[in-house]
Amino acid sequence: MHLERITSAADERLADYRDLTDVALRRRLEPEGGLYMAESGKVLARALRAGHEPRSVMTAEKWLGEVEAILGDRDTPVYVVGDEIAEQTTGFAVHRGMLAAMHRPELPPVAEVLRDARTVLVLDALVDHTNVGAAFRGAAGLGADAVLVTPRCADPLYRRSVRVSMGTVFQVPWTRLPEWKGGAARDALHGSGFHIAAMALADDAVPLDEFAAARPDKVAFVLGSEGPGLDRAALAAADTSVVIPMAGGVDSLNVASASAVALWALQHPPRLS
Repeated sequence: MHLERITSAADERLADYRDLTDVALRRRLEPEGGLYMAESGKVLARALRAGHEPRSVMTAEKWLGEVEAILGDRDTPVYVVGDEIAEQTTGFAVHRGMLAAMHRPELPPVAEVLRDARTVLVLDALVDHTNVGAAFRGAAGLGADAVLVTPRCADPLYRRSVRVSMGTVFQVPWTRLPEWKGGAARDALHGSGFHIAAMALADDAVPLDEFAAARPDKVAFVLGSEGPGLDRAALAAADTSVVIPMAGGVDSLNVASASAVALWALQHPPRLS
């Protein structure tokens, strides 16, 4: 690795790390600039194992041993800064050891991601990066073969999504699905043989345990945004609406929790008499 010690937050070499708390700025710059942020050694290591390459790493002196172990023989610029400089640059206390500016890989075609999958999670228009990251972590731990995100869904490679997912955004195959409107998303899923199951509080919704007991061979579970849920186009594309039966006067779960329950049910279908 190539060490460069920096003593000013205004140094242009730190431009990729500046003002990371401005979500709108990062949402605009990361996809178009081809970068995303990997925060912590564990996340960086998982990103590298997935074949992603770092543009640079920002860290403190005490973490250099770990950074070197993770980077191996890569000739990556490593910017060594003090804690105060790191906080002045990013806008928050960097306490997970390191931040890495990563080159964003090109997303694969939908058909390629779905080729060998049987259970897929579709995240439609989620706006909270924490929920996106939690849904990916559930997908990795509960047997989803892939995750698809719609055009209006928050970026899975945004720093907070990556961190909450514990780096599983690099483990689970994923890509962007086209819009529901016009039928492009539905056709992509049906073209790969998937039954589209919409998680929705619909009058004709099938209880989750009943659906899981007789699940189709290939299932794409679609979950909507945190407030309004799925829009009309997404509901119209679904083959089945599915609901998690609730108690205590609660009508629904957090979207990431609901996705975990749905995936668990598919892995452990009940035997209905």
